[in-house]
Amino acid sequence: MKRKTGKFQYNSPVTLTFALISLGVLLLGNLTNGVSTSLFFCTYKSSWSDPLTYMRLFGHVLGHANWNHFSGNMVLFLVLGPMLEEKYGSKLFLKMIVLTTVVSGIFYMVFYPNSALLGASGIVFMMIVLSSAAGMKEGRIPITLLLVVIIYLGGEAMSSVGTEDGIAHGAHILGGICGAGFGLLVKR
Repeated sequence: MKRKTGKFQYNSPVTLTFALISLGVLLLGNLTNGVSTSLFFCTYKSSWSDPLTYMRLFGHVLGHANWNHFSGNMVLFLVLGPMLEEKYGSKLFLKMIVLTTVVSGIFYMVFYPNSALLGASGIVFMMIVLSSAAGMKEGRIPITLLLVVIIYLGGEAMSSVGTEDGIAHGAHILGGICGAGFGLLVKR
């Protein structure tokens, strides 16, 4: 659904709404000195009986540590999102985002219990790989998809070995795997 507002067009509702909510979450985080981000918009090991655990599980992709973190994710999100949303439709694209969010959130809660996860980079990696898979025709795997997987995911795997740089390499890898899976499973 594309809405026109004067000369402007709200062309990708999922993409634009996600980016605007993330910006609002970043501003709220700045106003609360990060308290709102820690409480609602990053996921970490916590009790499943705590209702905020579920909010954080879904909301961690909206939270960002600072402007650089936000802008690094949102530039790619805003470049890739409209193309993917048009190709797959808003509902399916949103389902891909939610599934990638939950997979990466649970993964970090289980395998990195002493770490917190926030930001949209896992989704961005899903989108990078999914956009490469978008050119798939007649069941053939595009060489560009293979190269993206090797370069991005291989680089993330190598970067994650033996380093603690504060970057969620596991979320990037999981996002890329989700993107490849979506690209291979969804035939359009």
